[in-house]
Amino acid sequence: MSFGKMTLEELEAYREKWKSWNSKDFDANLVVDIYKNELNVATSSQRVRVLEISQYLENYLWPRFDAETASLEHVMSIILMVNEKFRENVPAWACFHEREEVFQAFFKRVLSLKEGKEQRAMTIREKTNYLLFMIHCFQSLEDEKVRIPVLRLVGLSLWHSLSPGRLRMEFVQHPQLLDHWRKLLKQEVRAEKKAKVAVPVMEKLEVKFLPTLLEEFLDVLQSSVQSEAKADHEMEVDEEAAVTVDPDSQLYCERFAEFLIDLLSQLPTRRFVRALVEDKAIVVKSRLSALYAHRRGDLFRQLVDLFEFYQNYEINDQTGTQFNPEDVELNHSSRVHALQLHLFKAVPKLQPLALSNVGFVDKRNQLIKSIAALSYDELKHLVCRNLQLVSPEDPWTDRVDFLKEVLVTSFERRQSQRESINALPLYPNETVMWDENLIPSIIYTGAGPLALPKLNLQFLTLHDYLLRNFNLFRLESTYEIREDIHDILKRMGARYGDDGETVFSGWSRMATPVTGFKITEVKAAKIGENKPAAVIAEVSFTTKGLRGDNRSEWDALKEHDVLFLLTVRVPATMMGKEELAKLSIPEQFGLQFVRGCEVIEMHDEEGTLMNDFTGRIKREDWKPPAGEARIVVVGLDNVQYQLDMNAAANGDMDQNVYETFNLLMRRKPKENNFKAILESIRDLMNEDLIVPTWLHDILLGYGDPASAQWRKMADPLELVDFKDTFLDAQHLQESFPSYETRFVTAEGDEDSSPKPPFQVMFPKVKKPETKVRAGKRKGADVSADGAADQPQQLIVKSYVPPDPGPYPQDQPKQNTVKFTPVQVDAVLSGVQPGLTTIVGPPGTGKTDTAVQILHLLYHNYPMQRTLIITHSNQALNDIFEKIMQRDVPARYLLRLGQGEQELDTDQSMSRQGRVNAMLKRRLDLLTEVEKLAKTLKVPEDAAYTCETAAYFWLLHVLSRWEEFMAACEESRDAGVVQEKFPFKEYFNDTPKPLFSGTSYVADMEAATGCFRHLKTMFQELEECRGFELLKSTADRANYLMAKQAKIVAMTCTHAALKRHDFLDLNFKYDNLLMEESAQILEIETFIPMLLQRHTDGRARLKRCILIGDHHQLPPVVKNVALNKYSHLDQSLFTRFVRLGVPYIQLNAQGRARPSIAKLYNWRYKELGDLPNVQQDPAYHLANTGFGYDYQLINVEDYEGVGESEPSPHFYQNLGEAEYVVSVFMYMRLLGYPAEKISILTTYNGQKSLIRDVIAKKCSNNPLFGRPSKVTTVDKFQGQQNDYILLSLVRSKVVGHLRDVRRLVVAMSRARLGLYVFCRRSLFENCYELLPTFRLLLQRPDDLAVVLDESTYPTQRPVHQIEGAYRVRRLEEMVHIVQDVYQRKVASMMGHY
Repeated sequence: MSFGKMTLEELEAYREKWKSWNSKDFDANLVVDIYKNELNVATSSQRVRVLEISQYLENYLWPRFDAETASLEHVMSIILMVNEKFRENVPAWACFHEREEVFQAFFKRVLSLKEGKEQRAMTIREKTNYLLFMIHCFQSLEDEKVRIPVLRLVGLSLWHSLSPGRLRMEFVQHPQLLDHWRKLLKQEVRAEKKAKVAVPVMEKLEVKFLPTLLEEFLDVLQSSVQSEAKADHEMEVDEEAAVTVDPDSQLYCERFAEFLIDLLSQLPTRRFVRALVEDKAIVVKSRLSALYAHRRGDLFRQLVDLFEFYQNYEINDQTGTQFNPEDVELNHSSRVHALQLHLFKAVPKLQPLALSNVGFVDKRNQLIKSIAALSYDELKHLVCRNLQLVSPEDPWTDRVDFLKEVLVTSFERRQSQRESINALPLYPNETVMWDENLIPSIIYTGAGPLALPKLNLQFLTLHDYLLRNFNLFRLESTYEIREDIHDILKRMGARYGDDGETVFSGWSRMATPVTGFKITEVKAAKIGENKPAAVIAEVSFTTKGLRGDNRSEWDALKEHDVLFLLTVRVPATMMGKEELAKLSIPEQFGLQFVRGCEVIEMHDEEGTLMNDFTGRIKREDWKPPAGEARIVVVGLDNVQYQLDMNAAANGDMDQNVYETFNLLMRRKPKENNFKAILESIRDLMNEDLIVPTWLHDILLGYGDPASAQWRKMADPLELVDFKDTFLDAQHLQESFPSYETRFVTAEGDEDSSPKPPFQVMFPKVKKPETKVRAGKRKGADVSADGAADQPQQLIVKSYVPPDPGPYPQDQPKQNTVKFTPVQVDAVLSGVQPGLTTIVGPPGTGKTDTAVQILHLLYHNYPMQRTLIITHSNQALNDIFEKIMQRDVPARYLLRLGQGEQELDTDQSMSRQGRVNAMLKRRLDLLTEVEKLAKTLKVPEDAAYTCETAAYFWLLHVLSRWEEFMAACEESRDAGVVQEKFPFKEYFNDTPKPLFSGTSYVADMEAATGCFRHLKTMFQELEECRGFELLKSTADRANYLMAKQAKIVAMTCTHAALKRHDFLDLNFKYDNLLMEESAQILEIETFIPMLLQRHTDGRARLKRCILIGDHHQLPPVVKNVALNKYSHLDQSLFTRFVRLGVPYIQLNAQGRARPSIAKLYNWRYKELGDLPNVQQDPAYHLANTGFGYDYQLINVEDYEGVGESEPSPHFYQNLGEAEYVVSVFMYMRLLGYPAEKISILTTYNGQKSLIRDVIAKKCSNNPLFGRPSKVTTVDKFQGQQNDYILLSLVRSKVVGHLRDVRRLVVAMSRARLGLYVFCRRSLFENCYELLPTFRLLLQRPDDLAVVLDESTYPTQRPVHQIEGAYRVRRLEEMVHIVQDVYQRKVASMMGHY
């Protein structure tokens, strides 16, 4: 079969053919033709996308692949399909699991393409696609079938390609490798003898593959720029007409730089590769290339700089140990000293340099100046023979500039990593904002690399981890700021004024013209720094003409708010639309400068301080701001200021930027916290990080992934007090099915009628002898109790908890949740030391499990403190409300952040609220002490202060109790307790009599409970003593957080913002529990682990409990490039799962009907249902007026239109919007409460459209109103409702719903009813979504309604669908709604 170029429709038509064809139908020529005509062409991107969506790989290429007979085109077609899957962010290796035994042969076939044995050579475009495939392979080390073959390519065998001098130098630096090298040589000799055909070592794939790629890269690099004028490598590349850049070659070089960066930024691939690329002097050759010097080589230059950074990274390649600054300085000095010895002995011309000090020798300019005295032969002999920096056989050694650059770059002093990070401004400027290589302004397609670091499985060091996150977080913040600036520039309407100045004729809520700016103070630099300690300025503006609420917002500026100063200069001449379209955003609007600053204080027109938080102005002295003029005192970025001053001094800037500002911009507070977070990261990079030893290697992605699990910890708990976890003995037995349970009494005898609470003695954990390789997926879903060949025995001891007191409020609140065995496993693991990772599918009780862990930690370790972190305020409030309902005193709970006011409780859990509560509690307790003193006939001043109360406790309460106990010991008669008890008068108001007088044991237990009540009361008073001594509110609040609270809760953003404050307060904690951890950025997960100082060099953190669900949506990253290319949306939780860290997956959901749960439970291993969804009557009844509890409703074009795009990426579908709103109206008319209905969609454009339709048709009609929420699927994650109406919008391509994580969230929000509105023909054929849509399409795709049901709720069983009417189209549904509405109105009128 052979054909010419196909249309996209014809390509799409092959979808069904792939599925139906068997192996006999396979046509190798068809693969060749499709590859030549559709894939290997310049405009192939859309056709590659269509073929990949049509399952060309899964149903045709891979099932028919034969390594022996496959053509180059067949292999390259598979490579292209895999690359496309990575670009689309869908599982790329999934289909290869079906023929996993063939994959190794396929990979060998891929490698063999570089052996030059194919019928034709690969084109430069094919080489680029091949290189991209290898990049993806090295980014997939968690997949064993990929990891094993690719790591062979970067092993010790690679050093056969090193020059002899370099090889000797490596063994001198790493003598431990010499034995491994000798063993390798012996193995190769034995293998060569056994082989039938001897293959020279240098011809083996693992030896020559990477060197061959390097040579190929250098060849392409030299040919990428061609000159029509002259071919000399010394040419000037200024005449653009005389120099052309081949775009395909340029893309290949950029991809290769990305490839090398990836290899050097992971330790397993770096160990032996770095020596090779340094030996080949790849960085120097790249810098000397014509492409590097060309104006179109910006991206290549940035990539080479990043490659050089990782080549010179300060780490021991073999051990992974990071060099501290002292080690770096010592290594550098040793290298320079060795150079000076060589120069003194062998190069007389350079003896002055040899006798100079190190600080003189290692300066770049001095080195260049000194070696200029050498002839070419002398220079080559020095570099290649004496110093052995490169091989003398390298053809590049014919170039003098190459030899000089190799020598200089080897010995010049480099800026340290700490110095480089401290030299970066925290605020973005106009140059960084609009650098397309860092932050693309258009949607990133993945067609080329970016000059950005990546977050992948592994990191070199913690500093490397922080640095990558710092750069990416900074760029993500910059992107958001850039979008805000663009929006403001459009709104402000800058134009050229009559006087030549810029005039703003528009208006923006977030910006105002600057009326004055002056720098008031530049503080001297600190010792050892070359930047000012601080730069203070005053910015003047006016609130004249601002509306009331907008004026209030500007007046509400407070300390630490971040503002931006803009310089806008509009050109005098107007340009047309076509001319403007060719310009960048700054050029279009005349934006010249952007500088950030931080508010210190603000003054009104009379100079009065506004918004004072320092206490200088008392509350009663506060007055409304006077006048309209405002002066904001701001702190400028001292690093940026120094850079600007240096640029002005060097003549690089033709005007003083600080004399030009004319626009002041602010941002929404919730979006403007980037500076504090960046400062926290930078502070961490300047500290000696101390993380728990059991967590260190796993954080970096190395070692045994299971090493931090409690069973492998050095000191796991053998006895665990589960308190109220188990409802009864049977519940405990069911919770440990792989153990035998033996119940014993406190004396060790068999207990025939055990009752909770229980203490469980676990058998000693046997330490495994074998180790799991880093990144290997082993034991990915384990339960904490494990399963041995022979059941082990649990010793379970029942005990009676001490009587807490005679009053109802003394009795603890008991757990009522019957935890499943897997939930108990999670609770057990959370109480044990080490790392606990809990995967919680939708509705599986993650919060209940977390609360039980917190409950046990508080009671079992009362001296320890626990920090709770979540992504959202809602999740934090959910977990906090539940822990408040348990037996944890409110005085030990503290909720920090802005969401505290949303807590559903009468008590304020904020710092101020807790302080007030403690002060009130103090007064209440002192009143009780006074009452007790009166009953004991003690003077009344006992209750004057907490201190006097403490004396009263010692002298009068405790002494009387000790006398009472002594008397009881002498006579254990039945009535002695009642007779001798000293506090009978105080406890005369108990609900029931204290003593019976018939049982000594029972009466003594009651007396002990009373004493325990008193002891607790005085203990509370002692805790109130600090609040009594401290007088200021701030001091009391700080004392509460640093000393009093046992459980402190905050969001991850608050933790990052306030880290400096926590360190200043000496905040300490022992346990970290993180909910929603799969939705939290890597860095925002890491920072909460380091909110405390370590004075003894050891980490205090004992437990880290991560709870999340990597099958749901990841953290939100607005910039697509940072998401797709750099994987900034990767959470630490998800990375741990990829690494193979053992996790506990909760396996029973209690949210949705079992039928609805089947739409998403296929994504989880063995996800079942809790008893409540099988027993609760609501789950057995049908949805009133609907034939099915869930259904897909096919929506065709409405008025000839399906999806539309009014503005870029703002997708809407009017037909679906109208249909969804009609169904909502129908439900409301039947009596469904509006708060039980939520409308979700997958795009913001559709959300806006649905809201508009609701506003037009429903809002003003009390019969309809508004649903609980109209929002996107992404925003609704973590929430639920009884009924969900879901609009999928797209009718041309699937779009981002192809991400299965978004599908899982969309399908799992409903409890009782889910109705999906979409284009059936589009979604039913999407490979990734098939399991869900197969279930949906087992039912009719026309909405089934039951028209004779008019009352909510119905008593009809859920499976009874007889009599349902199928609505064929939207217009028919509108008619049904109108009919029901008229009947409803008529019925209502009949009642009047």
